[in-house]
Amino acid sequence: MSEKKPYYVTTPIYYPSDNFHIGHCYTTVIADALARYKKLQGYDVYFLTGSDEHGQKIEERAKKKGVTPKEFIDPIIDNAKDLWKSLDINYDKFIRTTDDEHVACVQKIMQKLYDKGDIYKGSYEGWYCTPCESFWTESQLVDGKCPDCGREVKMMKEDAYFLKLSKYQPQLEAWLKEHPELMQPESRYNEMYNNFLKPGLKDLCVSRASVKWGIPVTFDPSQTVYVWVDALSNYISALGYLSDDDSLFKKFWPADLHLVGKEIFRFHTIIWPIMLMALDLPLPKKVYGHGWLTIGGGKISKSKGNYKDPRIFVNDYGVDTVRYFLLSEVPFGSDGNFSEELMVERRNSDLCNVLGNLVNRTISMTNKYFGGTLKKNVNYTDLDKEVVSYLNSMAKEVDDKMEELDIPNSLGLIFRRIERLNKYIDETMPWSLAKSEENLPRLNDVLYTIIDGIRMCAFELEAFIPSTSKRIYEQLNIESPTLEQLEFGNIENYKVTEKPEILFARIDEEELKARLAAEEEAAQPKIEHKPEIEFAQFDGVEMVVGEVKECKKHPDADKILVFKVDFGGEERQILSGVAAFYKPEELVGKKVVAVLNLKPRKIRGLESCGMLLSAVKEIDGKEKLELMTSNMPVGSKVC
Repeated sequence: MSEKKPYYVTTPIYYPSDNFHIGHCYTTVIADALARYKKLQGYDVYFLTGSDEHGQKIEERAKKKGVTPKEFIDPIIDNAKDLWKSLDINYDKFIRTTDDEHVACVQKIMQKLYDKGDIYKGSYEGWYCTPCESFWTESQLVDGKCPDCGREVKMMKEDAYFLKLSKYQPQLEAWLKEHPELMQPESRYNEMYNNFLKPGLKDLCVSRASVKWGIPVTFDPSQTVYVWVDALSNYISALGYLSDDDSLFKKFWPADLHLVGKEIFRFHTIIWPIMLMALDLPLPKKVYGHGWLTIGGGKISKSKGNYKDPRIFVNDYGVDTVRYFLLSEVPFGSDGNFSEELMVERRNSDLCNVLGNLVNRTISMTNKYFGGTLKKNVNYTDLDKEVVSYLNSMAKEVDDKMEELDIPNSLGLIFRRIERLNKYIDETMPWSLAKSEENLPRLNDVLYTIIDGIRMCAFELEAFIPSTSKRIYEQLNIESPTLEQLEFGNIENYKVTEKPEILFARIDEEELKARLAAEEEAAQPKIEHKPEIEFAQFDGVEMVVGEVKECKKHPDADKILVFKVDFGGEERQILSGVAAFYKPEELVGKKVVAVLNLKPRKIRGLESCGMLLSAVKEIDGKEKLELMTSNMPVGSKVC
C-alpha cells in the first residue's frame, strides 16, 4: 500500500478569551470538517490550532487582576480546550506561544533573520492599536482610529528592530503572479494589492521595548519579539522547525491551507510569506480568508445582549445541530448571520424531517417486514438504476466542492441524495408492496437500496456531523466504511437494530420564539431614573448652543480638556472630562450644548464656568461618549 499523502491545515492561534462566542468557533469547526474529510479521503492529516498568549493586552489584563500573565492565561486556555471538545473538534496539536519549544524556535528565527541582515535596529514612531496589536500609518487610520476594530490608537515612539518587508516586495509580487491561489477567495487579493502592495510596503517593526510579556530577543535583551512575528511562527514551530526533531516539518511543510478570518488576512498573505522568503522556506499553498459570523448583521458581544456561551447551544440542541448550521448556512468566504431560531428551523427541516425521518422509518420498515434482515439488491429496475447512479456520483461531486472549500454546497449535495431517497420511498411505496407475498423480493430490494444509500450518505456526512454518522452506523450494525467500500452494493447483508433511535427530536419553534423573546426582554438594561423634579426646577436650567473656539489638554489632568466656547457675545472657559474620546483639534469649530447657570468651580487649578452636555453608554464592553452638538445658531436656547 502506498504511503498516505500528507495534508496540513491550520487555524490562527486565538487570543485567550474567557468569553468565547459562536463566532469564535466558526473557523475551528470549518477546519475540523476539512481535516476530517481529508482523513476520510485517505490523507495523512495534521490539524493545528492553539493560543496566542503574548503581548500588551495580556500584560495589562493580568496586571489588573493582580496575577502574572501565565497565571491569568492558564484557566482561559483550559476553558478554550473544553469548548473545542464540546464541539467535537479533533485537532492533532494545540500549540501555545508560551510553550518552550515555540519560544526557542522564535528566538532562532529572529537570530537567523538578524544574522542574514534582514532585521535591523531603528526607531519606531507611529500609531499603535493595542487590542489588534497592530501598527498603522496616518493614512491607514479611519477617522483617526484603527481601521480593523475602530478603537482608539496611541502614538508610540521607541527603539525597535525592523524586518525588511520592502526588500522582498518585488519577490512577493512576482510569486503572487505565478501563484494567485495563495490568496483566497480571489476578491481578497484585490484588497491586499490596492491597500498594501500598491502603495508600497514599509519595513515591519518586529520587536518592542515597552512590552515585557513576550519572547526575549536573544541579540538584544532589552527587546521582546513583536506579537505577530511570534504568532505567525507557530505554523512551523509546531512542526519542529529548527529543533532537534524536524521530521514533522519535513513531512508537512508547506501548509496546504491556512484558514483565517478576513481581519488577519494581510498578516498571513503579506508578512508571513515575506518571513518565509527571508528564511528561504516554501510558502503555504493557500490562505483562505473567510467572513465573520454576526447576529442581526452586528458583532456578537455581551453588552449587546446577543452573547451566549456556545456550550449552551450544544447542550440545548446537540453538537451536530450547531456544527451543521455553521457549516451549511454561512456562505463560505462571506459574512454570515447566526440566528438561534434559524438554527432550530434548519434542524427541524433538514436533520429531523429529511435525514432523521428517512433513517427511522426505513429501519422500522426493515424490522416490520423482514425481522431486521435485508439481502443485497440484485434485481435492479430502471428506477433503482437511476437512484444508484445518483448515489454513486455523490462522492466525486462532493470532493470537487470540497477542493473549492465550498462546504455549504458540499453538504447540499449530500442532502439532495437524502431527499432523493425519501422520494424513492414515495415512488416505490413499500407499505403497498408488503401487502402481497409475491412482492416481498421487490420490497427487499427497495429497502436495501434505501439502507445502502443511507450508509453512503452517512460516510459523506462523517466529516461534518460525525456523531450522527456514528449513530447511523450503530443502527445499521456496521463499522464506519472506508473510501474503498463506499460504492453502492458493497454490503452483502444488513441486520439493523431492533429499536431505531430518533436522531433528532423536533423542537417546537413557537415555544422557542417565546423563550427567546423573554430572554431578550430580560437582557435589556434597566434604566435607573433619578427622583422626579418639578417643571419649575427644570425650567431653571439654562442651556445654550455655543461654538468651540479653542480646545487644549489640561496641563495637570490627562482626562480633562479645556474649552473656550463662544455663546454669542460671551466667551466662557469650560472644562470637560472627554480627553479619552476626542483629540482637542477635532473639537474646534463644533457647536456644542452647555449648561451656563451652574456655579463656577475649580478643577485641578483651572476654573470651569458651565458644563458641556454629552451622552454616554457602554458598547461592546467599552464606554462610549459623545458630546451633544447642534446645527442651530450660536446663542440659541435649548428648551
